[in-house]
Amino acid sequence: MPLSDEARRERAFALAYQHLARRDRSVAEMQRHLSVRNVDAQIAGEVVEELCAQGYLDDARFASRFTADRRTLDMWGRERIARRLLELGIDEALIEEALANGDVGDERARAMALLRRRFVDPPCDDRSRASALGLLVRRGYELDLAYDAVRAHAGEQAADPSSAVP
Repeated sequence: MPLSDEARRERAFALAYQHLARRDRSVAEMQRHLSVRNVDAQIAGEVVEELCAQGYLDDARFASRFTADRRTLDMWGRERIARRLLELGIDEALIEEALANGDVGDERARAMALLRRRFVDPPCDDRSRASALGLLVRRGYELDLAYDAVRAHAGEQAADPSSAVP
């Protein structure tokens, strides 16, 4: 026996709330989730619209929180964050707005902190500098910023007399 429209709508809301219980979602993520679960496109659209009206779905809030989490917890750079947010269906204008909350100095400081954590002894040869640079680029830091951070990290050792070998 086929479900009534109201029963299908209730099922769609149950699926949506269950999906939101784990973490914040983007509008596009929720639409994909409902589509994969064979929810009728019209009903899915209504559910997403209602969740947006209730404040459960908000791409601007999602982008802002995602950006802050990835910067702080995973030490990702701007490029990697932007790439991932695009994959999650966030509009480019919202991505730029979320990324604008941190300045280049903060990003450089995060890159330096990552280098200090991963390379206790600053890279002193070409191979280790290339490894450090690769780490930062893979994490989404811009190439110029990554170069500056690697050079500064290597310069810390030269400036620190306690790190000199007797």
